[in-house]
Order: sequence, then structure tokens, then C-alpha cells
Amino acid sequence: MAEPYVTVEDVTFRYPGGPSGPVLALDHVGLTVDRGEFVAVVGPNGSGKSTLARMLNVLLRPDEGRVRVGGLDTRDDANLWPIRDRVGMVFQNPDNQIVAAIVEEDVAFGPENRGLPPEEIRRRVDEALAAVGLTALRHRPPHLLSGGQKQRLAIAGALALRPVCLVLDEPTAMLDPQGRQEVLETVTRLCREAGVAVVLITHFMEEAVRADRVAVMEGGRVILTGPPAEVFRHADVLRRAHLDLPPAVHLAAALREAGVPLGADPLTLDDLVDELCRLYSTT
Repeated sequence: MAEPYVTVEDVTFRYPGGPSGPVLALDHVGLTVDRGEFVAVVGPNGSGKSTLARMLNVLLRPDEGRVRVGGLDTRDDANLWPIRDRVGMVFQNPDNQIVAAIVEEDVAFGPENRGLPPEEIRRRVDEALAAVGLTALRHRPPHLLSGGQKQRLAIAGALALRPVCLVLDEPTAMLDPQGRQEVLETVTRLCREAGVAVVLITHFMEEAVRADRVAVMEGGRVILTGPPAEVFRHADVLRRAHLDLPPAVHLAAALREAGVPLGADPLTLDDLVDELCRLYSTT
């Protein structure tokens, strides 16, 4: 069996503290991500999920344990740039990631700084813009884009470096519902069609239902992991971690309590409607 592309093995990390000493952010955390897999990491504020994200492209290094990406250990200084070439990072605020005055110039920024030939840069810009659906806006100033378009531009900038894994740290937290939908559709398509491994850090549980696997964090630990349908069956664990169930899962539980014999575990409202139609359709 092939080794996971990303392996987080028994990782502990502390931030330098104030008067009371260092602050424990990760406490013996383990996680794996395969090529082409979509993993959502959820948890309340302060659970350690953003710290974990920064471990994956060597913005932070473990105090204990180790992180490997494509077989490369993040503890080795020689692996710093090779790992960052493999793991693209997109953060919460798209305005903090845009550096150029024109969309296509912003996407070209990374490849240009890698010293790639002009024809290769043009090829990568074209492919990245097409992947996020921004080809028609390539000559537009970024400040005229919507929030969702700006975040898709940030994703295109990461894609232009041809990452094997894309880590998104709360990428939809500052977006309206339409922008969130645009970004999620883009991320899902990249994973399903382009084979990019995706690690999505989010506190929106309804976003996690799109993932292949969900990891739930609390207090610097991974307390639960598995496919979305399996994870969301543990409503008591999620509530103790101050997390809400996705709306469709919550509604399905209420319907079951009211006696509706749902035979499936709907994760989205569309799934729930389909299941209700199956139960009560007449022929």
C-alpha cells in the first residue's frame, strides 16, 4: 500500500508564552493525507487547526514528532523549498495574498520568482486561471473582483506553482454565501478532476460534508476522524467540542425522533430532500 503523501506523526508544538510560559497548541497530533484526497479539519477557535495547517508547508516545525511531505521531513532545512513547492497555502483574507495590479500578473508572480522561462509562466497562468474559472477576468484589476473571485485568484496563484497538495486555512471565513459557494466548488473540482490533495481548515460544518474525510480537533488534539457520515453520527462528541451539526444532519436527526423512517444519512439538504421524496413519492 502506498505511503500517504502527507504524514503528521505524534506532533506537539508550543508557542512562546507570556508570564505563564509556553502555550500548548498541538498535543501529539496525528493525521495523514493521500494524493487526491479531500480532508476537512474542523474545530472551535483555539483548537489548533490553523497551527496544524502551518506545519504542512514548514511555516512552523514540530517541537516533538515529525511531518513528512512526499517523503521529505520538514525538520531538514534542505527540504524547506522542495516542500513549499509541493504544498500550496491559501489564507483567510484574500487581500493579504494579492500582490499585483492585474489578475494574470498576480498569478504569474510565483512562477516568475522561481525563475521559470516566460513561455512556461504563460502556460501555467493560463492553466491556473482556467482551473478557477477566472480566464475572462485575467486583465481585470483585483480590487474590482468580488470576495469569492479574489479568493479564487489566491488559489490560482498557488496552483501556478503546481502543488501536489493545497492547504486552505479558513478560506471562506470572510466571504458572503455566494463567495463561499464559488470557492468550495473550485476546491472540490480541483480535488476530483485535477487530483490535487486538499486540506480544508474550516469552522463551517456544512463545508466539511464535501470532504472524503473529516478530522475534528479540540484542545490541540484530533479527537475524531473518519468519513463525514461516520463523524457526524457522533453528535454528542461534536457538541462537547462546541461544534454544530451540519443543518441537514441536524434536521434529519429531528425527523427521526419524530418517527420519520429515514434510511440514509443525508449530509446536505439536497440529500435530505431526495430521501424524503423516495419515502413519500407515490406511483
